[in-house]
Amino acid sequence: MILISGVPFQQNEKWHLGSIEKTIIKQMQNAAVIYSYYFVEELVFELKVRKNIIQSANEMNKSQAVFTTFVYARCNPRYWQLTRAGGFLLRPDVLPADAILDIYRNSSLYAFDCATAIPIIYYHAILNSVGSYLFNSLFRNLYIYSWHTDTDLGIITFYSNHFLPGDVLYFNNPDFDRKTPQFRGVNAVLLFDGRLFGHGFNIRTPEEMIQILNKKRKPVSSQSAYLTKLVTRHSFKYLFRVTSWYRNGREYKIQRPIMGHAP
Repeated sequence: MILISGVPFQQNEKWHLGSIEKTIIKQMQNAAVIYSYYFVEELVFELKVRKNIIQSANEMNKSQAVFTTFVYARCNPRYWQLTRAGGFLLRPDVLPADAILDIYRNSSLYAFDCATAIPIIYYHAILNSVGSYLFNSLFRNLYIYSWHTDTDLGIITFYSNHFLPGDVLYFNNPDFDRKTPQFRGVNAVLLFDGRLFGHGFNIRTPEEMIQILNKKRKPVSSQSAYLTKLVTRHSFKYLFRVTSWYRNGREYKIQRPIMGHAP
């Protein structure tokens, strides 16, 4: 159910929504949980970002970026400094938007794990949602490493039985082979058709994700990989407020609590 200022949401026929936005609204309306907004603009913003997350995931699926561990991570030195931990630190002479776009434009120069892929997808989706000028104002000191993200990205993680397209879900592989630790699980973006994208796994159904992980278990394991109830998403209302503040010239960061994430 969707509420706007406490009133049940009624879709305006003048809205020109695509299939992705319509799918998201339908799932929100049919959900047992309540999606509450102060303004309709907050809902519109969330729909836009979710759509762009899905599109960014699809673009990464088509890219040549390699799936690897932190030890073998690599990036384009023209835009990023590779840290000892395997993270990507923005060069001081580079604009954040240009560096994020380069990951997609020159994807063959990059290698990272599935956890690092998610913040990259998030940053790319936000860039496509708010534009380069605002993105550069928000994310001046980018550092991409696993689940390390800028506070203004507004990432939250919680447990739920209800997922929406654009959410990130986690498949756990409890008996993964220690020789291939990169298959201990996979963080995957839920697409609008029920399939998911995980870096290194491509676009798969949930069953196919589990099948791939099961092939990477200990030789004597009988415990299957499984889809957890862990959900990661933006705090869309927070992100909407932050972008509004920056548009109005208020350039300060609110310190948010650090949230825990899956590997």
